[in-house]
Amino acid sequence: MTYNFLAELDNRPLLCDGAMGTTIYAKGIPFERCFDELNISHPALIGEIHRDYIQAGANVIQTNTFGANRVKLAEHGLAEVVGEINRAGVSLARRVVEASFKEVFIAGTVGSLGVRLAPLGRLSTTKAYEAFTEQIIALIEAGVDLLMFDTFADLNELEQGVLAARAVSADIPIVAQVTFTEDGRTPLGMTLQKVAAQVSQFPVDVIGMNCSIGPSGVLRAIRQLGQLLPPETRLSAQPNAGWPERVGGRIIYPATPEYFGDYALAFVEAGVKLVGGCCGTTAEHIAHMRAALDNPVQHTPQLLRLPSEDEISSGPANVLEPTRLARRLATGEFVVTAEISPPKGVFVEEVLAGVSTLMAAGANTINVADSPRAQMRMSAWAMCYLIQNQLDLETVLHFPIRGRNILRVQGDLLAAHALNVRNIFAVMGDPTSTGEYPEASDTYDVVPTGLIKLLKQGFNQGLDHGGEPLAQPTNFVVGCALNLTPADPARELKVLRKKIDNGADFALTQPIYNVAEAQQFITRYEAEYGPWSLPIIAGVLPLYSGRHAEFLHNEVPGIIIPEDIRRQMREAGKNGAEVGVGIARDLVTQLRPWVQGIYLIPAFGRYNLAAEVIEVVSEGALPV
Repeated sequence: MTYNFLAELDNRPLLCDGAMGTTIYAKGIPFERCFDELNISHPALIGEIHRDYIQAGANVIQTNTFGANRVKLAEHGLAEVVGEINRAGVSLARRVVEASFKEVFIAGTVGSLGVRLAPLGRLSTTKAYEAFTEQIIALIEAGVDLLMFDTFADLNELEQGVLAARAVSADIPIVAQVTFTEDGRTPLGMTLQKVAAQVSQFPVDVIGMNCSIGPSGVLRAIRQLGQLLPPETRLSAQPNAGWPERVGGRIIYPATPEYFGDYALAFVEAGVKLVGGCCGTTAEHIAHMRAALDNPVQHTPQLLRLPSEDEISSGPANVLEPTRLARRLATGEFVVTAEISPPKGVFVEEVLAGVSTLMAAGANTINVADSPRAQMRMSAWAMCYLIQNQLDLETVLHFPIRGRNILRVQGDLLAAHALNVRNIFAVMGDPTSTGEYPEASDTYDVVPTGLIKLLKQGFNQGLDHGGEPLAQPTNFVVGCALNLTPADPARELKVLRKKIDNGADFALTQPIYNVAEAQQFITRYEAEYGPWSLPIIAGVLPLYSGRHAEFLHNEVPGIIIPEDIRRQMREAGKNGAEVGVGIARDLVTQLRPWVQGIYLIPAFGRYNLAAEVIEVVSEGALPV
């Protein structure tokens, strides 16, 4: 087969289509459906989307096959029809193109597999390679003009896909697109420099980025990426239509078609050869991009000026982008976090090794405790800084108010923010009388609800505790403590309402061992205050032995373990750790339909046991 896509791309910038998934969703198909299977069951709907993009002026349309690989289709019981779904997607696109009487290239879309590859997950590179090969054979045999690898966060996974493609065809054009967040890193923490160095070695024809962020962020990143790649590299860019918002139960993207028209020219000026749209973009967005590209002189850009690097890094006008945790909470992604304690000394290697174990199992955030059980340890925000900078894994800083006056509270928080530690868990902290230094001061000037208010209504608005202006506003994300099985539900409800009113962004719960009772607390809240809106990250503490279970139940305030679970632990004997992990995994399975994350608390620093519990998330095909 002769491919002339690259010749056309070298001759002029080509316009790709926009979103497929969010357009399908906008037409009333819920996200729970298998969108790729619609090629067979609802061909007219998919054909209409292709037709609209062609009429809007797209030179390239992408097949509806983003998730049409064996791994993702298995979630819908469709693993055995990979070839049929992919061939139907290509055939459908081809019929629409032929009916349009226009020269439009068909890109076979290949998305990520939806699970992590080893060592971050359990899928081997061999299995990944085989899954990609199966899909790509079907796409090429059906007659695509090029392959487009979309929205890849794991470069090792992308490499397996590209190698599979090259084994199937040595000459089919390949576009490889990586997804970045606003901080200039992939969701797995890889910098632009690392991406450029690695992807430039892949046998691909076009390198670019898509999804995650809007035109402004993609333009800034693609300019930097272009400078890091060989000058002859062809670039592509397909941004989202801004940052998604949930309005009235629907997901809405704010960037207008006119805004995309402005940026189409800016992308071409930055050296981009293939430009288009991703999530939230429509045929109208593509039509405005087409008009701008066809009439650059007549088109007057309104929003093309981006801040310089100096302006980005300094100055009061700078507004920091949301943390990764904030993005996960906003989009409904499942949060997988685990708690670690800083070392009692200056050597951090053992703790970092434990964090690496949790990260490999699937943790996407780490909670760092501050002086747990009132024991002296290294500063928690120093540990947060080390984890974020050495492992590229975002943290949540536990910030107890005990023993801190209002001056120290504010100074410590500003220091944390300066180190980019911006996820805060506001908590009272353990009484010093129970720890190693019972004579230490236990006084405080602000309670956790007041700390939430200080951060959300003060610091984030550019004001200190006294109402005086800060040099720059902060951008903290603030969590609150929550007990879903409290001894005094009425009091817990009242305090929780105050935390929500003061601006809490999420809740970390005490370890839960009775899911039914926890759900009853939610029901009681809704009966009194209306619909629940606060994202819950549910505490899960794997039990280690019968004695451990009895200690938690009888001596730790806020933890209630049902007799049935304590009996299982007593009977487990020397197999207590194994049984405890099994109980914890069952709890995660029960919790995950109605919470937005799990918060693993390793017992006795046994990170390996926590990792075994975390892995149930991947086994359950939850997005992490």
